[in-house]
Amino acid sequence: MLERMHLAIVREVSRQGTLTAAAETLCVTQSALSHAIRKLEQRLGVAIWTRDGRRLRLTAAGRQLLSVADRVLPQLQEAEAQLQQLARGERGMLRIGMECHPCYQWLLKVVAPYLSAWPRVDVDVKQAFQFGGVAALADHQVDLLVTPDPVRQAGLHFEPVFDYEQVLVVGRGHRLAAQSSVRPEQLADEVLITYPVSTERLDVYTQFLLPAGIVPKRHKTLETTDIMLQMVACGRGVTALPRWLVREYAGQLELVVLRLGRGGIAKQIHLGVRETDLGIPYLHAFIELARATQLAPMTDDG
Repeated sequence: MLERMHLAIVREVSRQGTLTAAAETLCVTQSALSHAIRKLEQRLGVAIWTRDGRRLRLTAAGRQLLSVADRVLPQLQEAEAQLQQLARGERGMLRIGMECHPCYQWLLKVVAPYLSAWPRVDVDVKQAFQFGGVAALADHQVDLLVTPDPVRQAGLHFEPVFDYEQVLVVGRGHRLAAQSSVRPEQLADEVLITYPVSTERLDVYTQFLLPAGIVPKRHKTLETTDIMLQMVACGRGVTALPRWLVREYAGQLELVVLRLGRGGIAKQIHLGVRETDLGIPYLHAFIELARATQLAPMTDDG
């Protein structure tokens, strides 16, 4: 069977010209090198090289092996280097699952410097906003989960990375715009615009409207934050979003931010990972960078 050592011998004999020099480069004895090639020649039934005085000259079969060696050996060396980088946690694929629709814009602020700092790690973001994120994490479908609603489960670790406040957003000309906060019953006659997420996963429903027995006059869903806020600015409805996200549009649109109730709704974004993966350097580095990516304070006015 043709082995890696045979290819290395042929390449070094071609480079050095003699068995002695090739043996020194490969850190083997000259007799071991000769024996290895002689056995290969016997197995293949063809000569690998011929003597030309004190030097060795490759035969046609030898030149064919040299061509293979020049292609295969660098590939094997690169594969070994990549496997060593994987073992040290310096190379890999970080698959991120999103259970926080508006957090995608925040995530971009983390991913850009992360890719620069970890050039051998690729990032893939799965924006299946209605998927079972915890189950996907436990089943190794994703490596890291961005979620505002961690579910404690054996084998999983959730790291809080930043605090935020969920607020109501209305247009400047809205009837509620002069208030600092809003009561649930004041939304009974409103068109509520949200992302296409089930009401069980919307804080404005679970922590504000439903406990008071209130539902809005109409519930409309939109995919895009920009369109959603333009609709609100034009008086087509109201929406509930993280305060930090609304701040990014404050200079572009006529918007007013109101607290949901006097105390507001305080939330945290968590990054979920499998406990067995906590020691992976590139995953740990992402969590640290995410924690360092600060957003606007949650108590500022919009």
